[in-house]
Parts: sequence; structure tokens; C-alpha cells
Amino acid sequence: MEPIAPTRLTAAKQSYAVRRMNFAECSHLATKAFKPEPGDIVLARIQTLGSHKRIELPNGRKAALHRGDEVLLAFGNRYAPDQYEAYVPENLGPCHMVAAGGIAAKAASWHDKLSGPTIIEPVGVLCRHDGRAVNLSDYALPTVACSMPSTVFGVFGTSMNAGKTATAASLVRGFAKSGYKVGALKVTGTAAGGDPWLMHDSGAAEVLDFTDGGLATTFRTPLDKIVGTTRNLLRTLYRSNCDVAIVEIADGLFQEETRQIAASPLMHSLFDGVVFAAGDALGAVAGVNSLERLDYRVLGVSGAVMQSPLAVREVITNVDVPAFSLADLQNPATVSCIMDEVLSGQLAVAQ
Repeated sequence: MEPIAPTRLTAAKQSYAVRRMNFAECSHLATKAFKPEPGDIVLARIQTLGSHKRIELPNGRKAALHRGDEVLLAFGNRYAPDQYEAYVPENLGPCHMVAAGGIAAKAASWHDKLSGPTIIEPVGVLCRHDGRAVNLSDYALPTVACSMPSTVFGVFGTSMNAGKTATAASLVRGFAKSGYKVGALKVTGTAAGGDPWLMHDSGAAEVLDFTDGGLATTFRTPLDKIVGTTRNLLRTLYRSNCDVAIVEIADGLFQEETRQIAASPLMHSLFDGVVFAAGDALGAVAGVNSLERLDYRVLGVSGAVMQSPLAVREVITNVDVPAFSLADLQNPATVSCIMDEVLSGQLAVAQ
């Protein structure tokens, strides 16, 4: 290990992913023969700029990067069909910054639209004076024992950029306008601030994501960890007096963790209903059918597919659920209909 001056840490550009950390606890760097784990914090130097030329700071500002800049990132695996497939490396050799929110990993593949990853040189992993590596899990919100919000809605989708976040934010706005105290939660994905801030801007009283549960990303995270984190974050929303929670599940139903979440009885039991976001009609129909086979109450379809009247017509011809535009979801009249549907389902189960 090597000692690290506090001024060097404060001078480095800190990413969104590490925003919960207390850097006063970091006194040394592990620099040799160290195998990083997901969530470990790395001080790295920018070598070559690729598609990520900016880093998202904890306050949301996108700071420009330059060769030689030192940055503070979290190691994590990434799954993003429109961006990068990347994995935590086996050592502290040169690797990549694979997400603007501050994820260090070794890129294995990427979308053709990208120029390639930004190359970084790890300086060392942050450690305490006793040599123990500092990890995001050390700063997770504490476990709480209480109830959960009385009504919880999930938002699934076909894939990245299907409109899941826009759908979730519109639900948040619709319920907030209807007088509910709404909590928003993103339970899977890659650390990034844009989605949580959109939920705040849409009227959510409290917004949390998996990074508040101590995770940099959720790709390759065991299901029981995701389920436990989700349940604790929902209880945390309840402690903030939220009576409705909107939960976004990243990526699509074919992504491994999302597939496991959808099939999990423990996760299923959390949701009073779900909305499915899709990019096209075929994806919408396949997604609704998949969720209904898993016995989900699918309340409707939304997302990017709603931009095409012809695609909407194809959807409503082939599934027995309504199609909601983003404006529909923000309308208190739609919220009232959704709540009526949920309450009728709860009564049927009780009987």
C-alpha cells in the first residue's frame, strides 16, 4: 500500500457513482497484486479519450475530461446494448471508463455508433489505514424494519431506450398531481444521475436508486442481493411517508438480471401492477404476453412505441391492455382509472 494525500483526492474529479463516500476514511492506495471487486473505488488517470469525454459529477454537472486528469470511479460490470458490455478486470492494469456516471471496467464489446471506450490507468484502489479496500457497499443506506408503501408500481421494458424512464417519470408526475406522496426507485442499471433527477423534477418526494443500496451497477449481481436491496429501499421510501412507489427496472426482459427479477416470486409480490415500455408494437405485445404468463397485472403499454399512431393501433389490436401516452400517464383521470384497476384486483385476491 501507498499513502494518499487528502488533497489529491479532493483535486480528482469525483463521479456520481461515488457520491455517498466519505473520503476522510481513505488514507492509502492498493497498487500492486490487487484484484478489484465490484464497488471498489479506484483513483485513475485518463490516458486516451474515447466516447466518454465527460464525467458526471455528484451534483449532476458533466465535467470535461482531459488526458492526465485524475478521476474517482467505482469498479463495476456493465450491460448496455446501445453502449458497452464490460467486466471488472482481474488486476489494476489499464482498463476503461465505460459510463459517464463513473464506472471502471474492461470493455468487451460496444455498439457500432460509439468510437470506443475512454482508456484509463488505475493509480490504485482506495483503502483504509488497516489495508481494507473501500467499497460502495460500506456506504449503503442502513437496513430498516418497517412496512412498504401501500401501492407499488413496476415499469419493465423491451430494452435500453424503450422509454422506461420517461414512463416512470410520467407515472410519478401523474400521481403527484393527484395528491399522492410519491417515491421513485430505480433498482437495476448503471450508476447515473439523470434518471433520479428526472424523477425529482417530475414531482417525486423521495428518489432512491441501487447506488443508495451500495451497488455501482447491477449486472452480474446475485438476485437475492437485488431483491434485498429493493425491499430495503422501498421500506426507506415508506419511512419518508411515501404512499405510492414507482419502481423502474432497467434493460429488457431478455437481460439476465431483469429476467430473474421478473420471474422472482419475491419481486412479483412487491408490485400491485406494472406498465410495460416498448420501442415497437411487436416488442410491446411480446412483453405484455411474457409478463402476463408470469401472472403480472399489466396495467398498460407506454414508451417510445407511443410516438407512432400506426404502432399503437397494432398494439391495442393484439393485447387486451390500454396504451398510454406520456401525457395520459400524467393525467389525474388516468391515475384514477389505474388505482380503480389496482383496487379491484386487490379485492378479488382478498375474496
